[in-house]
Amino acid sequence: MVRKLLFVSAVIALIVQANAVVSGAALAAEPSATALKNPSDFSSISNASDRSRALFAEIGKLLTHPRCLNCHPAGDHPLRGADHREHMPPVWRGDTGHLATNCSECHNDHNTTLHEAASYKSIPGHPRWAVAPISMAWEGKSVGDICRQIKDVNRNGGRDLAMLQDHIAKDDLVGWAWNPGEGREPAPGSQQQAGELVKAWIDTGAECPR
Repeated sequence: MVRKLLFVSAVIALIVQANAVVSGAALAAEPSATALKNPSDFSSISNASDRSRALFAEIGKLLTHPRCLNCHPAGDHPLRGADHREHMPPVWRGDTGHLATNCSECHNDHNTTLHEAASYKSIPGHPRWAVAPISMAWEGKSVGDICRQIKDVNRNGGRDLAMLQDHIAKDDLVGWAWNPGEGREPAPGSQQQAGELVKAWIDTGAECPR
């Protein structure tokens, strides 16, 4: 009887282990929640304008992610965290629309990992660390409104579409979004993918979602 019970227990343990392996494999096969589609994923949309709008909607997943949106606030303070909390310690915009506070007082030219007992894991950093000027504020706007804004040379730092694509695809400050330091979720996809999506959006007419 004891041997029978031991055998049954062993079988149950094997079944549980097998189910765990299958479940783990299924989870691994699922696409990442932070994935971006590639331009080729939109090739089935025959109308170029519709495809262009769909491409920018995909780009919008990046632009509205906390890694991007927190540095493009509508108010006088940058934001932080996935829940867009106000930056602490307090810092303010100056008359120019940029921060009046010298960011380098706390932010180095690279991400700085903190002691494991710290409440947050790292301080972000880059040689040009700064908040976007108020003319480039995205907070609270629809993806369509952001699209129209970043196309406007009077509100996007004077960039035409080619310069805009180069900025997103190659600028290393933009690239920080995919290497944000310990304790932060990276932006979806990759910088190369973002650049390819922007190029495909431009090539199809740079149409904006309504």
